[in-house]
Amino acid sequence: MVTSRTATGFVADVIDISFVDGPGSRFVVFLQGCNFDCIACHNPQTIPCATGDHFATTVDDVMERLRRAAPFVRGITVSGGEAMQQVEFVRGLFCAVKADAATRHLTCFIDSNGACPTRAWDELAPVLDGAMIDLKSLDSRAHETLTGQPNDSVLASIDHLQRLGLLYEVRLLIVPGHNDDDCLLRQTGMWLAGVDPKMRIKVIGLHLHGTRPHDPPLAAATRDDVDRAVALLDALSPFDIVAVA
Repeated sequence: MVTSRTATGFVADVIDISFVDGPGSRFVVFLQGCNFDCIACHNPQTIPCATGDHFATTVDDVMERLRRAAPFVRGITVSGGEAMQQVEFVRGLFCAVKADAATRHLTCFIDSNGACPTRAWDELAPVLDGAMIDLKSLDSRAHETLTGQPNDSVLASIDHLQRLGLLYEVRLLIVPGHNDDDCLLRQTGMWLAGVDPKMRIKVIGLHLHGTRPHDPPLAAATRDDVDRAVALLDALSPFDIVAVA
């Protein structure tokens, strides 16, 4: 019988301590496989579904490493690839974190593209402390250009997580020429304000390091691009905005 502690996931990498994957210092697990094919992806090697036993990792495998890092971090974040592609493994891992005396003080976060059924969030809710959702574009056509997929489930996840009290932040990656039009940014801000007028939003400028070649070539976002997006959002609602240029 497979238990939560012996459940197997497909893990691309683990970082013992990170300061950019959620609040405070965090232990980060990157899962292999993503249901998006983002043209601006910074981890394109994690997009393909896992093949080969070298990706297979049990909850106990992760917990052994996490216990050593636990005194030095505030929490654990599961990222990707796409974390919500492996919900059973994530739930088993978070259950183990909450049950272990050495790790139960840690918060459990997910960094996700949000493209999953809302019932998947309900499954994780008892052991989830927060979710960070990437919104590539409010416009469905622009979203499909950027990711290869529609955005209806992403928007539903943002709204559902807010209702559950589990939405930590929405992340807006500024990709010049694709999702940075002033009108679109205002529409995005108005929609997000309708979900939560004081929502935490992280505005991130695209850097090309680590991305794949694209035709036509992508343009990196400038500080001015990020500042303009922040100003447009800030004028709409008292959001809690964090800018990363």
